[in-house]
Amino acid sequence: MPTSVFISVIAGLICIIAAIMYKKNANIKIILGIVGLALLLFGGFSFGSMQPIPHIETFDTGNKLAVQYPIEKVQVISPVDGDAVKCRILTIGVYPDTHSKDIWVLLKPSDNKYYPQSDHTNTSYKEDGRWQVVTRFGGDAGESYDLFVYEADAEASQFFSETIAKWKEADEYVGLELEELPAGATEIDKLQLTLEGNCRGIH
Repeated sequence: MPTSVFISVIAGLICIIAAIMYKKNANIKIILGIVGLALLLFGGFSFGSMQPIPHIETFDTGNKLAVQYPIEKVQVISPVDGDAVKCRILTIGVYPDTHSKDIWVLLKPSDNKYYPQSDHTNTSYKEDGRWQVVTRFGGDAGESYDLFVYEADAEASQFFSETIAKWKEADEYVGLELEELPAGATEIDKLQLTLEGNCRGIH
């Protein structure tokens, strides 16, 4: 919180406390209360205008497959192979109770490089046999993408997380060559998708 806003809030609180405790003159009591409230409102609005609410990312969900029971392996249930997808989608799947490795989604567009996908958790979110991750596309309408699902050990997950962090810091997403993928990451599924619309420059 900026110093001027902090001072305004503290001064407002002091005025309100003084107004509550002051007994001698009703007019002074009212004035102190009004000034205190005004200072608090000023501080609150000032802080809100300087610290705007962050942009909330939205995403779409595509077609879904029926889950194959019993669940004996990691399955992708959305999107579906061959789908035309929007720029931001939620890739969703299921996993067996015994599965302990992290699940990663990697996109391979027409430049033939691999782009690990993540949200705030970095790895795909797993809970009660279901996993999901926000998946972001950045190409032209009609462009083909391969969507890979990998399971990764701790070292491979750390590599993907650190790679994403470096790309974010540099604001440059250069992709990974096939030979750069860590040994602890194993491909377990692959889908072919196309972009429904133009997704360049929207991220």
